[in-house]
Amino acid sequence: MAITLSETAAERVQRFMADREGAIALRLGIRKTGCSGFAYVLDYAAEAGADDVEFEDHGVRILVRRDSLPMIDGTRVDFVRDGLNQSFRFANPNATDECGCGESFNA
Repeated sequence: MAITLSETAAERVQRFMADREGAIALRLGIRKTGCSGFAYVLDYAAEAGADDVEFEDHGVRILVRRDSLPMIDGTRVDFVRDGLNQSFRFANPNATDECGCGESFNA
């Protein structure tokens, strides 16, 4: 089991966390929505919960709720810039279908 970050994503998360008082980790999860079934959710965590699984990559702690992990295990998070646009992108080996914008998936 693993969740990984590209170096660019890790740098971006570290900069955001430095501006968030009390942030100790990046929380990666999913919610039922989007045009393909599930959407990725990124947030900052002030504490780890009992049902969290913890990963670390490039010096960033990553928390994932145990019930979300089967859908996103093995996901690599990247941060990309395309002209004036910038966003996190997800390479999820469990996704069987993704929407055109890459914000939602089905597994």
